Amino acid sequence: MFIITCPYCGPRDQSEFAYAGEAHRTRPADPAALSDTDWADYLFARSNEKGVHAERWVHAAGCRRCFNALRNTATDRFLAFYAIGTPKPEVTEATPETPCGEQIGSGNDAIKVERPAADGTGDSSVDGAGDRP
Repeated sequence: MFIITCPYCGPRDQSEFAYAGEAHRTRPADPAALSDTDWADYLFARSNEKGVHAERWVHAAGCRRCFNALRNTATDRFLAFYAIGTPKPEVTEATPETPCGEQIGSGNDAIKVERPAADGTGDSSVDGAGDRP
């Protein structure tokens, strides 16, 4: 369960909110002038960042207003909430890493845990990597 802080109503349960896409995307001034490829990029291409990401949310079961949020997509931790039209706040958060040095959320983390070699040589390997052809 997440607690999401609506800038207008205050903290509420996530069940009151709906995700509304990537924040800070501006509709093209003249969509008819765009090529099909450019229009498709605007409609469907998203940055899909790992780490801190600006998102738009709507308080669907409350004030029904949209707002922006900064969320770390690797940890699902919300870092800031702010009204649309206000500048994006500066936040710093390091994404935690697995023992292999990869960021959390980079795939199946259970498989990417370093294990000492069974023969005691001190060499480590990625768990499961030797099982692959």
